[in-house]
Amino acid sequence: MTATAPAPVPPTSTKRVLLAAPRGYCAGVDRAVVAVEKALENYGAPVYVRKEIVHNKHVVETLRERGAIFVEEADEVPRGARVVFSAHGVSPAVRESAASRDLQTIDATCPLVTKVHKEAVRFAKADKTILLIGHDGHEEVEGTAGEAPEHTIVVNSPEEADVVEVPDPDNVVWLSQTTLSVDETMETVRRLRERFPNLADPPSDDICYATQNRQVAVKKLSPECDLVIVVGSANSSNSVRLVEVALDAGARTSYRVDRAAEIQDSWFEGVTTVGVTSGASVPEILVDDVLRQLAERGYGEPEEVRTATEDLVFSLPRELRPPRDARQLPIQPA
Repeated sequence: MTATAPAPVPPTSTKRVLLAAPRGYCAGVDRAVVAVEKALENYGAPVYVRKEIVHNKHVVETLRERGAIFVEEADEVPRGARVVFSAHGVSPAVRESAASRDLQTIDATCPLVTKVHKEAVRFAKADKTILLIGHDGHEEVEGTAGEAPEHTIVVNSPEEADVVEVPDPDNVVWLSQTTLSVDETMETVRRLRERFPNLADPPSDDICYATQNRQVAVKKLSPECDLVIVVGSANSSNSVRLVEVALDAGARTSYRVDRAAEIQDSWFEGVTTVGVTSGASVPEILVDDVLRQLAERGYGEPEEVRTATEDLVFSLPRELRPPRDARQLPIQPA
């Protein structure tokens, strides 16, 4: 009997995709986006939003198509209209401006940002100088600093920590923007403490859990990657940081894109392993588009690199929560 030769096995592709987990939407972003969607559903268009609800072009464009109108300041909103405050938070001055125009406000500030605001108020009442580690001009920093402007000094980088001056070196505390690089923030704190040994810490970590989790996942996969693609917008602080983290962790190259169409052929020369992640304000549909494009280029099924599981959920702003059913009182006999 003649033996039949086995069918040839197709060669396994050596082109790999490592997919970071967690990635994409965090609880605060999800809450803010749903808040605008719910406001449009409940009240109809238009609903005004101060600044971008979250820092993602796709999200903003999608909500604009549904009837959201994005403005820079509350004084651009028609008197008496409804306005949503973005996930990044606002200062008391913005709230006062909205009140003066009789605006109906929906506060979509991330609860983790609200926590930092409350810390700033408490430390200012204790007459401490607050060294706020963050980026000048970012909405979150403007909102936090606005809680105690006379007590707050923004420190943009480790280098600024070396030169910042304070009224009383023994009466200082540090806070931070929630979306920074963990490593760079800790380096800034280290340098501040060298100059101000009595520097007080915040009661809990200000950098949000989602920012940290996404950075840890990227650190884990980057040493194996020739290229790391970060999905996120240019004004998304946490997305921009992910590119820096990937490079610092050993990725040969790393690029940020808003969408798959921005990926360039030249990035793939000699690239065997591609890492993919997304910032905390990025919907998963944009990551799916990137993965499809990688598949078209011959890269295999994504291999998930998970470093944490997130299950935190924030309730909607109180203005959008359904009213509690009133308890029926027993009818008293006549």
